[in-house]
Amino acid sequence: MGMSLDPTALYNANYYKTSNSTSELENKLNSSDLSSKSDDELMKVCKEFESYFLEQIFKGMEKMIPKTEKTSSNEVEMFSDLAYQEMASKATKQTDFGIAQKLYEQMKRNYGLD
Repeated sequence: MGMSLDPTALYNANYYKTSNSTSELENKLNSSDLSSKSDDELMKVCKEFESYFLEQIFKGMEKMIPKTEKTSSNEVEMFSDLAYQEMASKATKQTDFGIAQKLYEQMKRNYGLD
């Protein structure tokens, strides 16, 4: 027979991952060590921020939708979070929003890497 997965445990694990990635991203952006990073590494951090920013926009838009019993379960929340993360990641890779580029340019100026 198939293996049973507890959706609540998956959601909690995903929430922890999201919280962790947020603090990891914050550490990367606040690190004084960024001045020694290559252009590619600096741009990667900027793209990660852009993706996180878009994810937060999607989540904010979702909060404007009235909740029902069907849309407020842990399972729905888990899959919504996963979907928003994936959409934000793909959007950042496929579309040039300009957020990452502007952040990258500002960071290069701040670190005197121009």
